[in-house]
Amino acid sequence: MKYRLIQVWAIFDTVYFFCTRLQCLEQIYGDTNVFRVRLTRYKGRQVVLSDGTLIKKNDLLIKIHLHNVRILQEMQRIDDNIKKTLFLYKKVQESLPGLAFFLLHHKNNDQIKGLIGITMIDKGYKRLGFESFSFSSRSYTWFKQISLYPIHILSISTPSSKRKKVRTPQYLFMSKDSLCEKYGAFEKDIA
Repeated sequence: MKYRLIQVWAIFDTVYFFCTRLQCLEQIYGDTNVFRVRLTRYKGRQVVLSDGTLIKKNDLLIKIHLHNVRILQEMQRIDDNIKKTLFLYKKVQESLPGLAFFLLHHKNNDQIKGLIGITMIDKGYKRLGFESFSFSSRSYTWFKQISLYPIHILSISTPSSKRKKVRTPQYLFMSKDSLCEKYGAFEKDIA
């Protein structure tokens, strides 16, 4: 059943991608990057990241989206939830240098403050360099929880009896400086 749902989703995802301003980094760099990105103006509450970067309303950020349907298709052959988590972690880690390269060579590089994403994943992102912040709006939290829940259900092998509470979505941020410091060595490899 999950396989069929993912196949249907893949069809709709093609239409969705065509109708949005997303850019697929895999198409740009020809590697296996799992990020799809677009520029966005931040509309949330002011946040200060651990490196001192202040992100306030209307700051320019790169909004990151995982290519979820592709990741789910690749994870179909993995039966264990822990192995799926490690697979996703590795894919994101391998994709971050390409994202740093994209940011460093973007025409708006000087104005871009960093990255923003939304996730229900509650572990592993800190080791990658991300910081999490909750939404200020309960209705937005509720909306995102509903919209991300199908991805969560399709991604797990078997539901865990330990975790009955639905995860709360949150913002993930990484400053431009942190991204480039941690993953910018990719540029040296390309040159």
